[in-house]
Amino acid sequence: MKIGLVGYQGGGKSVLFELLTGTKADPARSHQGQSGIAVVPDERFDRLVAHYKPKKIVPARIELFDTPGLSREHPEQNASRLGVIREANALVQVIGVYAGVDAKAEVEAFEADLILADLAVVTNRLERLKKDVAKPRPDREELRAEADCLQPIFAKLEGGEPLFGMEFTEAQEKATKSFSLLTIKRRLVVLNTADSAFDPAVVAAIEAKGLRVLAAPVGLELEVAQLAEEDRELFAQEMGLGEPARTRLLRMIFEVTDQITFYTSGEKEVHAWLMKRDGTAVDAADAIHSDLARGFVRAEVWQVDDLLRLGSERELKAAGLNQLVGKEHIMKDGDEIFIRSGV
Repeated sequence: MKIGLVGYQGGGKSVLFELLTGTKADPARSHQGQSGIAVVPDERFDRLVAHYKPKKIVPARIELFDTPGLSREHPEQNASRLGVIREANALVQVIGVYAGVDAKAEVEAFEADLILADLAVVTNRLERLKKDVAKPRPDREELRAEADCLQPIFAKLEGGEPLFGMEFTEAQEKATKSFSLLTIKRRLVVLNTADSAFDPAVVAAIEAKGLRVLAAPVGLELEVAQLAEEDRELFAQEMGLGEPARTRLLRMIFEVTDQITFYTSGEKEVHAWLMKRDGTAVDAADAIHSDLARGFVRAEVWQVDDLLRLGSERELKAAGLNQLVGKEHIMKDGDEIFIRSGV
């Protein structure tokens, strides 16, 4: 899963990137963006590791992309800067309210930039289709049908509205698949505050637009994260900090993108995997390796909490808490899976 960190220059986006990934932003990559990996905090995973003491551990990870900062003075440059995150699953907008920025206005300006970026992509395709339809070519009717199905999308964007929530037809899904439209992506907003205090009215105003909001002093949290472990809790208490923003934000990303965690575990390896909620057993197999999905026969599934409560797979199976399932079985958060494959 890939998450794009976005925002206008000076908002503290790169500080959040360092807080989440532990990687300092590289100034040499400020115009291209920079990728990093955030390890997902997971109490179940930690308990599995303590239980098995495996030779290898692989926690769930999220890829974060720190994008080039957007310009308030030259908004015409923003469409190209946003282009680097078209493959992201969701967008996290970072707003530096510590600098006195009007957060609601910045959310609206960012949405306008997303709309313009998508409008440019759709307009370019429609102009190309118009030229191609005018030529005597065998696929002219197909191209005309594509142009027709793009018109409602163009009209919505031209009217200044994002595409999020719009129900696409199958033809529209096919026509826009390669566009990786930005305004259909789920979004979160991080209000980067000066300290642990913030104005709840600002949060409420942004949430009224249908967005999830996290307010946190990102710079202060980074300072705490860099302290020796024995000093962190005391300093956090003195500064009035509650649950770390890093943990809260990663949890919100899970909720917004509708992800669950499932596991494979044993004495050799404990591995946490991410997948879309309501995914099937064969989807889980594919997340592990495409060969497992291709040769899927059946799978054995149980809840990690049941395994840890009873102490062993033998006791779990004796209690009848394991299931033998087929391809279409819907996976649940906290499932462990053992796949039987013919490949």
